[in-house]
Amino acid sequence: MADSMIVRALQKRDNQWAFDLWAKMWHDDQVVTQGRIFKLNDLQGFVALSSSERVGLLTYHIDDGQLEIVTLDSLMEGVGIGSTLVDHALSEAKRRKCKRVWLITTNDNTEALRFYQRRGFAIHSLHRGAIEQSRQLKPSIPHVGKHGIPIRDEIELEYLLE
Repeated sequence: MADSMIVRALQKRDNQWAFDLWAKMWHDDQVVTQGRIFKLNDLQGFVALSSSERVGLLTYHIDDGQLEIVTLDSLMEGVGIGSTLVDHALSEAKRRKCKRVWLITTNDNTEALRFYQRRGFAIHSLHRGAIEQSRQLKPSIPHVGKHGIPIRDEIELEYLLE
């Protein structure tokens, strides 16, 4: 599928679809990482399309020469949507002369840890207990996540571009 996929910048015409996707995947129209609240309409992003159908979304924020991947959502697993979107984020970071691409995931998200490390990202740091602070800003963060694992910690992964 990755061969037939088109990726383009997130546009205003995608807003309702993106808000619906965030509501489904993130239980809200905002995401909290490292004590910061990100709202969808404050972020840039890429939309993956297959046969004119939206099949994936990556949102990001650039600050101080670093591109942070805020969310990555694929509507079909294992067909290259996530990889293609991450490749576009890395290209955008290089184009914008960023030194680093990074992201936060939670300790229960073993799939994300595997996915990003297979694409050259490395674990940079573990923020023990950080989810309690995030829950103060976004109470809808579940206490138990994937595979029945309690959600407690944020794990920071990075990809260095220099």
